[in-house]
Amino acid sequence: MSSTLVRNQRHAAVAPSAEAIARARDWAEIQERMLVPLYEAVYKRLDAGSGTRLLGIGCGSGLALLIAAARGAAVTGVDTHAERVALARERLLPDEAKGQSPARTGKGTPRLVHGGPADVSDATLPAYNLLTAFEPIGCVAGDSDGLRPAIVDALPLTERGSAVVLTGWGPPERCATSAVLRVATRLADGPRQPLRDELEEVAAQAGLRLDGSGRVACPFGYADIRSAVRGLLSTGLFDAAIQATDRSQVEKEVAEALHPHLRRDGTVWMPNIFRYVVARTP
Repeated sequence: MSSTLVRNQRHAAVAPSAEAIARARDWAEIQERMLVPLYEAVYKRLDAGSGTRLLGIGCGSGLALLIAAARGAAVTGVDTHAERVALARERLLPDEAKGQSPARTGKGTPRLVHGGPADVSDATLPAYNLLTAFEPIGCVAGDSDGLRPAIVDALPLTERGSAVVLTGWGPPERCATSAVLRVATRLADGPRQPLRDELEEVAAQAGLRLDGSGRVACPFGYADIRSAVRGLLSTGLFDAAIQATDRSQVEKEVAEALHPHLRRDGTVWMPNIFRYVVARTP
């Protein structure tokens, strides 16, 4: 759900900072699961299975890929966060993470790469027939800027007519988290009104043919406010606000914005609706 998709390029090996590693852990352990209903709805609609060759753009720490692999899909994931890719390897390639040779399966060994689609180009491998971009856009200014070029770079790796799935936040009035996310825009660069047709616009700019859309309920639930703050800040949506002020100020204001969603047992619950569009490659 971060806004860091950028045009693909070779990424130098840089050791992630302790803060980046901790944030990636918060993403993997707290936040990433919030979008599981979205992943499952998309895979069900497209009947992802043993015949699916999936490329996940912005694959995060690999949860969506893991779900697809469990359905029999051959999966490849790319992400610009080295620390998230490392966690994805722990999930999908546990033997490799332990320093052993990865066990091969009938559907092939998952591929996980720090970078973008250009970094997984391999003429010896079959083309992909499903592209997913599960990082939702339409929340903060500029969060869709890198999506179109990333999709364009992936198109040469796909079969003709392959499905491309783009995801975004639903209408603010249907997303309880919108009120909390306004902290980020207010502290960073002022309010932004999400564009309802942004997904369709990105698809059109990438030269894709629209082939349907859907909405999925993805409630955000946390054990307590502290967990909620950690999860939300792991998305990257508050980075500009932190740079404009400081982390403690952002954490304080996010915690205050969460209080209306605090339940009697101390848990936090925010109903949300997310959108997705299915498009087809030329």
